[in-house]
Amino acid sequence: MKKPEIYLEPKPRALKVIELLEKEHADAKIALHYSNPLELLVATMLSAQSTDETINKVTKTLFKKYTKPEDYANADLKELEQDIRSTGFYHNKAKNLQNTAKMLVDKYNSKVPETMEELVKLPGVARKTANIVLTNAFGVVAGVAVDTHVRRLAQRLGLSENKDPNKIEQDLMSIVPKEKWMRLTDLLIFHGRRVCTAKKPNCARCVLNKICPSAFTFD
Repeated sequence: MKKPEIYLEPKPRALKVIELLEKEHADAKIALHYSNPLELLVATMLSAQSTDETINKVTKTLFKKYTKPEDYANADLKELEQDIRSTGFYHNKAKNLQNTAKMLVDKYNSKVPETMEELVKLPGVARKTANIVLTNAFGVVAGVAVDTHVRRLAQRLGLSENKDPNKIEQDLMSIVPKEKWMRLTDLLIFHGRRVCTAKKPNCARCVLNKICPSAFTFD
């Protein structure tokens, strides 16, 4: 007898998740506005602990003022802090932006590097940011970008029992085909914002409720 879908093993469940979310969120894509790799790198670095809507408002002006790595590298740090103040944690973000820009100028001929190994050496750049930049700016698939939405849904859906983003990424990479790695990120982020929210997931209208182990644990 065929087992109910809720008892699917992680790999077939992950594939079913992608199949269902593709229909539910066909419009899922990166929400940050950018026109080149540097802008995407900056926007993604700023997005930590902030919303895409806020970042897009800030970068609309920021990208006109700072158009190349040298602009960030040579900027007055206090002025740069004020330019990104509304993104939160602006002291640390400004410092990382400036130090990253200096590294791009000194080591990478003012270009954003195109490998995971090089990107994660930049100040303030971890695997999540690197994955987003590699996939969306260069078409390079190196992993799964695990943000707060992806982490939460991976756990709720029984795709990972880990809490560390890097370990969750490894779990997802082991059960999802490589060509779907970053698509999974976009789909989970959209679903996390629209349906499976942090405080009160709407399980009643969730297309995944028949395969989600957590579907009946929320009021």
